[in-house]
Amino acid sequence: MSVRHLLAAAEAAMLGDFGPATPSAAHVLVQPAAVDSYTLTAGRLWSLVAALLGLVGVVIGGLALARSAGRIGTGTGRRKPIVALAAGLAGAVIGGLVVAGADGGPGTGGGIVGGFVALVVGLIAMGLGGLGLARSRRTG
Repeated sequence: MSVRHLLAAAEAAMLGDFGPATPSAAHVLVQPAAVDSYTLTAGRLWSLVAALLGLVGVVIGGLALARSAGRIGTGTGRRKPIVALAAGLAGAVIGGLVVAGADGGPGTGGGIVGGFVALVVGLIAMGLGGLGLARSRRTG
């Protein structure tokens, strides 16, 4: 289903042109959406959100780990490792839900590849956050 057909059907419905365009518009709206490699489906969107959460957790966990080692700044903060743990956990859980709910394999629009990426990145973020938290408890 192309965007042009959908817009034409919406325009015909809004303008009251219910002549010969109505059966074709109804046919276009009833067809299942063909998923190509550029369509942002719900599964792909959720896997992207999960991967971004995991990536934020990795960055914050890396900063917390570097800070606890004394390379960046001073002091013992526990906020960054906890945020990294939470972001990694959220990314891993959402990624796992995307993988569990995916209907098909890679390339079908279910977001299964992004879900697996989010799982891995979320676990890495949780590991970095855990190491940073352990170091902050030991030094503080």
